[in-house]
Amino acid sequence: MKSALSQLGRRTAPPPVSWLMSTSLARPRLISLAAGFTDNPTLPVDEVRDLLNELLSDRGTGEPALQYGSTQGLPALIDLTAARIQLLEQKAGNHSADKERFADRLVIAHGSQQLLYLVTEVLCDPGDIVLLEDPTYFVYLGIVQSHGLHCRGIRLETDGIDLASLDKTLGNLKKNGALPRLKMLYAVTYHQNPTGTTTSFNKKQAALDMLRHYEKWACHPIYFFEDAAYRELGFEEETEPSALKIIGAAERIIYAGTYSKPFATGVRVGYGLLPQPVRDAVIRVKGNHDFGTANLLQHLLARAISSGTYDVHLKLVRRRYAEKADCMVSAIRTYFPDVVRWRKPTGGMYVWLALPRTVKTGLRSKFFARALDHDVLYVPGQICYAPDPRRPRPNHEMRLSYGNATPGEIKEGIARLGRVIGEWLVEESPRRLSLRPKACNGGPSSS
Repeated sequence: MKSALSQLGRRTAPPPVSWLMSTSLARPRLISLAAGFTDNPTLPVDEVRDLLNELLSDRGTGEPALQYGSTQGLPALIDLTAARIQLLEQKAGNHSADKERFADRLVIAHGSQQLLYLVTEVLCDPGDIVLLEDPTYFVYLGIVQSHGLHCRGIRLETDGIDLASLDKTLGNLKKNGALPRLKMLYAVTYHQNPTGTTTSFNKKQAALDMLRHYEKWACHPIYFFEDAAYRELGFEEETEPSALKIIGAAERIIYAGTYSKPFATGVRVGYGLLPQPVRDAVIRVKGNHDFGTANLLQHLLARAISSGTYDVHLKLVRRRYAEKADCMVSAIRTYFPDVVRWRKPTGGMYVWLALPRTVKTGLRSKFFARALDHDVLYVPGQICYAPDPRRPRPNHEMRLSYGNATPGEIKEGIARLGRVIGEWLVEESPRRLSLRPKACNGGPSSS
């Protein structure tokens, strides 16, 4: 008998993040350096209790918080969010940032994840194309996969996407007549998940210029989707303005942010600053999803921001993650062999590592199974690469998170993973030597 499920229901694969999270919770001896849970000791339990007590102590404030709200979002939170984006922009040198214009285009969502889904849903049909950083936020790849979209990975450099790679990709799409199916470029631009990369403003400007150039062959707007989920989690004051600084950004830039990771991940509230046609479509579709983000959570956040509680907590979180990043980096230096390549993070929650290409680190690899046997879990780098017919997905990298693990668990987890890497390289050495061609005429062997 045929399935009654829709094409989307049949097509959607299980998200890897769900398995990673459930594995972390189901094995108490396991040290998870994988799923991006936030730091438990810094969760604002006392502060949230006080804020909720204040909110619910009076029926004048409690009743509206416990009632339905609007689909677009709580007006007070929209106003505070617009002011917050304006302040971030001004600190980064964008003195033309306009709070009122931001407020007109804001939508409050159940975390930035819902916003990613909604934007993809209103812009893309099955068979459409999205451009993504190579590697990218692997949870978004699940949304792309479920909607039946085609991906093109744009090579990532230390300051953002490789513009030559972007231009070549756009040129090939034009040549093949595929530009009408291209809808957007998606990029995590601050302390990127998974690599920690921050995209320079110059690259954002150049990328948008390039997209605009190719629009004449697409015959519709091509949007630049800037996911700024980690913007507030830099260890130092952020100096790179967002793409909102670009002239004409209101027509082409989709900007997403979140309050979940900076404040509390259980408070699932994010936001999007959208071009008007996209905003209107998102609000219509969101109305069918939930007709409004949880009103109590929005009132809670509005009170946290306006009282200053949010900013006090944010300073604590940034300091805590900086300390834990130093802890992980120190442990990597101590326990990992020199052949492992990595870069010290400047914010966010992750360290990206590359092993020798002969070491396969994917979910189905023997290396991954051995790490689990040693009770340590990481995110295989392979799942952070979009399926792109132009290249195989690299299979020798991993993402480590210092978000949830304690400093002691970080040290022990890195030590365990270091033992796995060391054992693997020792076992691999004879195999690699046996595969080397024999030397000719007594000369040195070639590698």
